[in-house]
Amino acid sequence: MRNLVSTVLLGSTFAFLGTASAAGSFSLTSTVIKDGQTIPMSVVYDQMGCKGGDKSPDLSWSGAPAGTKSYAVTIYDPDAKTGSGWWHWTVFNIPANVDHLAAGAGAEDSKDLPKGAIQGRTDFGFSHFAGPCPPTADAPHHYHFTVYALKVDKLPVDKNASGASVGNYIQQDMLAKAEIVGISAGGDDHK
Repeated sequence: MRNLVSTVLLGSTFAFLGTASAAGSFSLTSTVIKDGQTIPMSVVYDQMGCKGGDKSPDLSWSGAPAGTKSYAVTIYDPDAKTGSGWWHWTVFNIPANVDHLAAGAGAEDSKDLPKGAIQGRTDFGFSHFAGPCPPTADAPHHYHFTVYALKVDKLPVDKNASGASVGNYIQQDMLAKAEIVGISAGGDDHK
């Protein structure tokens, strides 16, 4: 019996590793945002005590799993003291043949987004990119720049959808995700 249990557990472990390896080839890169490093001023918000460029960074991805029909990109701060984090950007319905977003694609009324892509509403209350700017007294915040490979062509939401709503649909239809985590200190450090 012990050998049977060990064999089943070992088989389950290999099955899990096989799935993780397939999803593990999906990756996200940027020339501006580096994993575990400070977010540059070009991306930092330009209000609320911060004086940054407030420009969405370039993002490129590769290795999406078979069956990917679209992508979504989010920037989320789980360290915001709101009880539910803070959504800085959501972009969804990015066609499956697209593998990057150019720097600045998150501008209001952007012409640099792929055809059909939609920017959802941030926690600032508008539907375009807003850079990091944590409160002055806070410890550094971690900003998750994430791309999701989705099994659907389109999410059933529009530009008025909150980050939480977009995130909910992403979780339901996600095949794989890849992320870069950038770090930003409080507002006084961004003047």
